Amino acid sequence: MFSISELCCMFCCPPCPGPIAAKLAFQPPEPTYKLTAADDSNLKYNLQLFDRAEWQYSEREKSKVEAFFTRTSRGNLITCIYVRCSKNAKYTLLFSHGNAVDLGQMSSFYLTLGSQINCNIFGYDYSGYGMSGGKPSEKNLYADIEAAWQAMRTRLNISPETIILYGQSIGTVPTVDLATRHEVGAVVLHSPLMSGLRVVFRNTKRTWFFDAFPSIDKVAKVKSPVLVIHGTDDEVIDFSHGIGIYERCPKTVEPFWVEGAGHNDVELHPQYYERLRKFLTVELIK
Repeated sequence: MFSISELCCMFCCPPCPGPIAAKLAFQPPEPTYKLTAADDSNLKYNLQLFDRAEWQYSEREKSKVEAFFTRTSRGNLITCIYVRCSKNAKYTLLFSHGNAVDLGQMSSFYLTLGSQINCNIFGYDYSGYGMSGGKPSEKNLYADIEAAWQAMRTRLNISPETIILYGQSIGTVPTVDLATRHEVGAVVLHSPLMSGLRVVFRNTKRTWFFDAFPSIDKVAKVKSPVLVIHGTDDEVIDFSHGIGIYERCPKTVEPFWVEGAGHNDVELHPQYYERLRKFLTVELIK
């Protein structure tokens, strides 16, 4: 939390969104993986996971993970992985992860998630995370997810109506932004934030010009069906953010408020996978 002097400085001489974003959001871990070229084409790579990635499956299961680089409009090479979890999957999730993990740490969860809900998973690391080049920033977040989207469309030939955008925590920021520009099969917002300042100052009622991550002002433009998920005891992004985002979405389904869950344990709730399956197999068909 900020001191009185910091508060006065913020509002009398407000900072630009970049420093706010850096202070609130970006905590890239030491990389937990590396990519090595599989051939001379520089199109295919082998994914090597370090112990810190805590891979929970066999080496054989790792063959389901395709890894490669793609370049963003801002010039950064970012890492992407495509996890083929199911041969008969109807949907592919474009998953934007939280702020203190990378693709190595997320890889086991992606395989579990996809297997549980019968979807394939496309993940990417933000600029400055894992083996992705550049530095984390709000502008890079938007360029990163757009590059991931384009890779799904051109490299993998995945149709927009079969893509589910899934954002978790800070990952909801690029997810909402992309969803305002592309109509997709659906959107899942897991522990979303309304804006950067609203995370720090819970009573903030408007978006100031120096705010960062103003998802609350964008989400009304999302035309795809949206499922909002949030823990009622979230200690990082208050539960009120989930409610605020839900109330602004024009096309929502019943939200999934996880009683007693915090910021990092929602997916451990026994009804988590069940709720996602219902969204994909029942609510999207209506």
